[in-house]
Amino acid sequence: MNTITIVGSINLDRTIRVEKMPKPGETMHTKEIFSSGGGKGANQAVAAKRSEAKTQFIGAIGQDDAGQVMFELLTQEGIDLTGVVTLENQATGQAYITVDSQGENSIMIHAGANNAFTPAHVRAHQQTIEQSDFLIAQFESTLASTIEAFTIARAADVVTILNPAPAFTKVPEALLKVTDMIVPNETETEILTGIKITDEASMQEAATVLHDWGIQAVIITVGSKGAFYSVDGRSGMVPAFKVEAVDTTAAGDTFIGSLSSVLKKDFSNLEEAIRYGNKASSLTVQRFGAQPSIPYKNELSEEI
Repeated sequence: MNTITIVGSINLDRTIRVEKMPKPGETMHTKEIFSSGGGKGANQAVAAKRSEAKTQFIGAIGQDDAGQVMFELLTQEGIDLTGVVTLENQATGQAYITVDSQGENSIMIHAGANNAFTPAHVRAHQQTIEQSDFLIAQFESTLASTIEAFTIARAADVVTILNPAPAFTKVPEALLKVTDMIVPNETETEILTGIKITDEASMQEAATVLHDWGIQAVIITVGSKGAFYSVDGRSGMVPAFKVEAVDTTAAGDTFIGSLSSVLKKDFSNLEEAIRYGNKASSLTVQRFGAQPSIPYKNELSEEI
């Protein structure tokens, strides 16, 4: 069983289902509205835990109803929340998600407490990081805290996985130097490298740039096409499972959390781990909501 620590975001999601995305100035009726657990960090933690990894979290919530809801939801999952601090005068992160009838989404995020915890808070939970197999982070919390966490992890031989989302135009060199694996989608890959992803050759070109930055393993996710990988001189495509998507929210987070639960630290089973992650995300996109849609290991136990 892998031990996984996530440093990152906790959001309460508010999802609105519509037939089509509204145009500027347009008013329309909705099909459904509901709240659920979300935040890229929390989604990844739930995915890892539901695939039976020992899962720990470092992050922050506000002293409000949304924070209490999220703390209770993640506690029910069995995630170790020792590293989650409640901050006064900060709102818990929230996301407002619109999903159309094709399953595509539009997301607006208020970061709140996710952008208020500090490197000092991360250092207070240094032992949690050092006792992990993998450390995962995204770009929905402060870069300084992520860099601190990755630096601690690198010194302790903990494998670091960076999900550069939402993407920045430039990732700090201090973070690149302590990143072992990076998992962008095609849009994020273009923003990071300047290379437009159109085919496998362009993915390899982008992966070469990322390797040149010192990153050992690269996975580029390309939605319904699957995922491209490049590590230690081997590369290729692992195709996605063909399904009818109704809501793509948390698909990428499910992929990363599930993959990390079965991945070996030397990346020797990377292709198999990607296939497992693809299977998990294929189930997620067939359901509505972020965390409610994430599958459990027993749903993935069939031969994949």
